[in-house]
Amino acid sequence: MLPTSTTTTTTPKPPSPCFPNSTTASPRSPKTPYLSAIDRKPSSSSLQFQPYFFLPNHVRLWLLLFIISLQIIILFTARTLHLSHRRSHFPSHPHHHLLQTPPNISSTSPSSSFSPPHNCSFGRIFVYNLPAVFNQELLDNCVDLDPWHSRCRALSNDGFGSKATGLSGVIPEDLVPAWYWTDQFAMEIIYHNRILNYKCRTMEPDSATAFYVPFYAGLAVGKYLWFKYRWKDRDRYCEMILKWLREQPHWNSSGGWDHFITMGRITWDFRRTKDEDWGSKCIYLPGMRNITRLLIERNPWDYFDVAVPYPTGFHPRSDSDVLGWQDFVRNHNRKTLFCFAGAPRDTIKNDFRSLLLRQCMNASGLCRAVDCAGTRCSNGTSLVLEAFLDSEFCLQPRGDSFTRRSIFDCMVAGSIPVFFWHRTAYLQYQWFLPSDPKSYSVFIHRNEVKNGTSIKSVLESYSKEEVKKIREKVIEYIPKLVYAKPKEGLESVRDAFDVAIEGALKRIKEQKQIGHKWK
Repeated sequence: MLPTSTTTTTTPKPPSPCFPNSTTASPRSPKTPYLSAIDRKPSSSSLQFQPYFFLPNHVRLWLLLFIISLQIIILFTARTLHLSHRRSHFPSHPHHHLLQTPPNISSTSPSSSFSPPHNCSFGRIFVYNLPAVFNQELLDNCVDLDPWHSRCRALSNDGFGSKATGLSGVIPEDLVPAWYWTDQFAMEIIYHNRILNYKCRTMEPDSATAFYVPFYAGLAVGKYLWFKYRWKDRDRYCEMILKWLREQPHWNSSGGWDHFITMGRITWDFRRTKDEDWGSKCIYLPGMRNITRLLIERNPWDYFDVAVPYPTGFHPRSDSDVLGWQDFVRNHNRKTLFCFAGAPRDTIKNDFRSLLLRQCMNASGLCRAVDCAGTRCSNGTSLVLEAFLDSEFCLQPRGDSFTRRSIFDCMVAGSIPVFFWHRTAYLQYQWFLPSDPKSYSVFIHRNEVKNGTSIKSVLESYSKEEVKKIREKVIEYIPKLVYAKPKEGLESVRDAFDVAIEGALKRIKEQKQIGHKWK
């Protein structure tokens, strides 16, 4: 897709109000006003110049040339001073800002989680008021969203779920109220509640930079992914929302390229290519292609997919909660070198998770294994959090797809992630993680592990100073990996929601500034 370029027209500089244009007549021109003035007949005041006419001809010629040259020098000097004065006190060229760095793009380090008061420099968001069938009715029918059990408790408290229990003695008592048993697929509700109270929301669509579509696409498709449902059932809601959007004037004026949506599942749940395959074909439906989509896992080769952090259990109530948690995980006594929390896949030949569990169990007490078979690691237990808090490193293979929520549980606990696939994090969460993978993680290619490389030996090769430095980078980025509890956000800390929304606004604003029109 190629953007249509916009031609920039330069406004001509107005002529000086006091001086002629820059092309000054040559002193040798017979029509020079100074020469014509000399040729005039004497006036009543001409007696004071009479000595001039009694000079020899060649002397008069040289004197005349000297006077003309002197006046020309005075003229150009005065003009230069005047133009210099104008440059010092008048605005610059009206298009000069196009050549400068846009404000607030590079003035703050991308890694900074603290920011000055928001001035909406990236623009404002208009939130569509959708028919309830696309969001609220799905929540009202939370009992039916899952074929096995009710989702009502998991989606309660504005998407944060039930308050966490059993954490006393595991984390500081004053931080226990900031923890919830949050479902990994609840991001659509979290984002919707936050954006309704967002400081850069506008109620006037004509003043909006971007348009948010609060459709709970993940919840809508979830119940239809299993058992007897047909592909028509899985596509129904997405077809309905696109039909509704096509009736909106601001959608039609842009074709959707200044719209964005949250889709609280992995991108592959919306990319069915054949009727008999998994998922819906929502992303492939006409009209969806130009919408910026915030998902918990993206397709790295689709520009409009943006991966955002999975929701974790930590939802700070204030800046002090963030700082207190960072201090806690920084100073916590870690008893084991590494850990692994996951369930083996016995039905998969040469299952990589089973290999990791074996290495962990054979690490002579240096690894803590949490076997998550069944529901042992489901929300409502502190086993996984304790393992991450007690370990220097945490092993992070791919999940059912390339990513897994455990990545963020691990890093929020201040443990250093060990990856085996580049697509697990490095090609996913660029807005939220450091640009240098080595600064916050360890990478061991899965084939090396399959060929006998000892994970324990690799991790033991890191000095205490190196581990401390890498952990500090992980801790620095914790604010950008969590979703704050207050609907208005935190005081000065930018959380994952802030980073995601500012990123979407910035992207759309820049497209508008340079004239992108996606075809």
